[in-house]
Amino acid sequence: MVNYGIITKIIGQLLFIEALMMMVCLGTSFFYAEDDVLSFLISMLVTMVGGLLFRYAGRNADNRLSRRDAYLVVTATWIIFSFFGMLPYLIGGYIPNVCDAYFETMSGFTTTGASILDDVEHMPHGILFWRSMTQWIGGLGIVFFTIAILPSIVGGSMKVFAAEATGPIKSKLHPRLSTSAKWIWSIYTVLTIACFAAFAVAGMGLYDSVNYSMTTTATGGFAPHNDSLSHFHSSEIEYIGILFQFLSGINFVMLYSAAFKGKIGMLFSNSEFKLYLTLITVCTASIMYLLIMNNGYMLEDAFRCALFQVVSFITTTGLFNDDAGQWPHLTWVILGCCMFVGSCAGSTSGGFKCIRAMMVLKVMRNEFKRILHPTAVLPIKVNGQHVPQDKILSLMSFLAIYVLMCLVVATLMIAVGIDHTNAITISLSCVSNVGPTLGTDIGPVMSWSSLPEVVKWMCSLLMLMGRLEIMTVLVIFTPAFWKDN
Repeated sequence: MVNYGIITKIIGQLLFIEALMMMVCLGTSFFYAEDDVLSFLISMLVTMVGGLLFRYAGRNADNRLSRRDAYLVVTATWIIFSFFGMLPYLIGGYIPNVCDAYFETMSGFTTTGASILDDVEHMPHGILFWRSMTQWIGGLGIVFFTIAILPSIVGGSMKVFAAEATGPIKSKLHPRLSTSAKWIWSIYTVLTIACFAAFAVAGMGLYDSVNYSMTTTATGGFAPHNDSLSHFHSSEIEYIGILFQFLSGINFVMLYSAAFKGKIGMLFSNSEFKLYLTLITVCTASIMYLLIMNNGYMLEDAFRCALFQVVSFITTTGLFNDDAGQWPHLTWVILGCCMFVGSCAGSTSGGFKCIRAMMVLKVMRNEFKRILHPTAVLPIKVNGQHVPQDKILSLMSFLAIYVLMCLVVATLMIAVGIDHTNAITISLSCVSNVGPTLGTDIGPVMSWSSLPEVVKWMCSLLMLMGRLEIMTVLVIFTPAFWKDN
């Protein structure tokens, strides 16, 4: 049986944290003396009442959490968090439509970065700060954040970690998951502070530095300016953006070993990181060549724009310094591949993940060998470690469902009138949590406001499934999940 008591208890505790986040934004609204003070005040109170009700419903629950409960609590948390998170937009009238407000909030928490706002610069500072904060909290995971600060509230924390963490192989820094969570969040915080300091030194204002550092390290892409980082017309700021997007796409356990233990050699010997670096190098060189030959870019401009967009797409951040929609169509294919593959598992980025791509390539290589040597034993190894057969089966199932979901959603979008290029890239962008698309109607620098409401609801669901890596959400819809035993 599903233990609804522990589920409501955990969600109630999480809603108090969300109310605290709103309080920080309320302070920002007070500081700038803008008209979003009341919207945050009411939203905070409503969220606290919601938290109390959920906590009351689970007052008699114990802390034992089954695997089934873990998958349900993670999915329910992201849905409910987004429901309460859209209140500041709705109450203040900044996004008066429920569908649009929920889409914007889900896009924030899942760090997708797709927005329905045509002009963000007319929004109050508190609202823009809220958009950035949703991405920063969602970067490593809402429930994972709770494991770090409230380990006692989640008795089955390892099961929750398995339901929310990204990648086929879950890595930890410490035998105790709560300690690992604290270390990983510490690395994340240090990375954010370093990004903030670098932006500030490069000439960005205090408010902008805070916002951009949160959305850059979260690989989210929300920006307080309509033209993203190109607003500053500064190559130094763009190179800083490239650096911290790149770092945020690395597995945080590897980043910890390299930065805090001095094991930089281990980073460069890691096969996933090498593939990540190789993809960025090859894709950047290819796009750079095309920009010089077809668009007349100078060498440095071509290098900076190509590298920025490749890193932004492969880390699924979505910040931009140029309009890739005006580039040759062949660059769209390259960037589309970056969107699909993504960066490293155990990072804040989305996508299929480099480690899965590497495993698929090894499976394909082994199949070719098996044709010539049918009786050969051909194990799959990652960084010298044998990958069990059940992991291989899970990998191929994930790939099949990943591709199938993109095709099904793209087909549904085409059926309601979206052109085929936008339909394909929108579905891929949502399931990979990228944000920008590659098309003419909704390009990489445009908002998604023109989409029909039914498409926005589909995209919201797809963003959630992409962030939780599909299986966590889909398993809830299987009959076996709801059986008593």
